[in-house]
Amino acid sequence: MAPSTPAARDLRVVFGGTPDFAAHHLDALIAAGCQLVGVFTQPDRPAGRGKKLTPSPVKELALAHGLPVFQPASLKDPDAQRLLTDLAPDLFVVVAYGLLLPRAVLDIPRHGCINVHASLLPRWRGAAPIQRAIEAGDSLTGITIMGMDVGLDTGDMLRKVSCPIAADDTGGSLHDKLAALGPPALLATIADIARGETHPEKQDDSLATYAAKISKQEAEIDWRGDAIVIDRRIRAFNPFPVAYTLLAGEPLRIWRAAPVTTEHSAAPGTLLAVNDDSVTLACGHGALRLLEVQLPGKKRMPMAELLRGNPRLFAPGQRLGSNAP
Repeated sequence: MAPSTPAARDLRVVFGGTPDFAAHHLDALIAAGCQLVGVFTQPDRPAGRGKKLTPSPVKELALAHGLPVFQPASLKDPDAQRLLTDLAPDLFVVVAYGLLLPRAVLDIPRHGCINVHASLLPRWRGAAPIQRAIEAGDSLTGITIMGMDVGLDTGDMLRKVSCPIAADDTGGSLHDKLAALGPPALLATIADIARGETHPEKQDDSLATYAAKISKQEAEIDWRGDAIVIDRRIRAFNPFPVAYTLLAGEPLRIWRAAPVTTEHSAAPGTLLAVNDDSVTLACGHGALRLLEVQLPGKKRMPMAELLRGNPRLFAPGQRLGSNAP
């Protein structure tokens, strides 16, 4: 009798990931019946106002399904490497893990390590591909499954799936689209690996761009910019870290806005108009209508609701931002 074709569920798989995006992929592997022999995730971190140690979404999901969970602070640690070796993995699947994989780790699994990356590589290598794609005004992004090497998202590409970026997409909405797009691509790639039918494609390094990690310092709006560019940044930074400006010296978080093509001679940050459902601010080029905002210590709310409750908070001619007098 001829031997049966190897199936994806025959592979001993170790999963490495941390945030919600990674948990979507782990959930798909569980549902598909993959042979998960271990789950690696970052150590519990302080979260919330009480700074209570909180497990990652990946850890919570893994424990709910009775999977062994490991949380080394670094994979450069020889003990962590021995632990991975003892699991005898055929494949290490990495999705937004947040820890570097040294060569010693990459060489442990029989079929190596693969990574699910939220961009169409080589564009937007790095930590924040979803936000940077929106911020840059890209019309297309997607998922790339790649074999991992010691570089930053430089490995050979095994599968790519495209996703359009809508004009109203936020970092949150695009995250959710890609979190749904990635798992089927991952499962198909694992099946290819099991059958020995992968077709690796090298990346063109000359086309590479870098998606730097988002910092909270970036979130303050510079009203000297173009209204369209500022709107892209507001959408990219929703839901984290959330763009803001200063109103009477206090941060006003901006969740949703809309650029307006208008001629004006006002200084950037000047309030041009107050309507029932929005306020319009001057930018270096064009203007921006604020549609959903959040005052310190308050919940986010439509501008119409804020204006009803605080009719004297905004007045035409008022300036917002760090440069306001």
